[in-house]
Amino acid sequence: MRFEELSIWQRSSALCVELYRYLSELRDFGFRDQITRSALSVPSNIAEGFERDSSKERARFWNYAKGSVGELRTQIHIGQQIGYLESDVASRWLKESEELSRMLHAMIRGVRHDYTKG
Repeated sequence: MRFEELSIWQRSSALCVELYRYLSELRDFGFRDQITRSALSVPSNIAEGFERDSSKERARFWNYAKGSVGELRTQIHIGQQIGYLESDVASRWLKESEELSRMLHAMIRGVRHDYTKG
């Protein structure tokens, strides 16, 4: 299996692409840079963790991805409050990011079980 076949990688990549496209004209470069970097970090760390040899390393990178999802959710909330994101868009992205966080939690728990049982 390749990381590109993982549903979580596909979904986090799609969210990242949608976010990049939506914010492409935003003139607040600081906000745009921060939120897009958070979004890009999620599928990137999922892929990097998948490519690692040990369960412990996988868990570490998937924890980074989970942290980036939390950062992204914070920025979505703030983006909505300051008027950069429409409510329906922000709600959809928040729902998807919450689901990604749950999926990552399950993946991390699974690989932790692998390296703690030995």
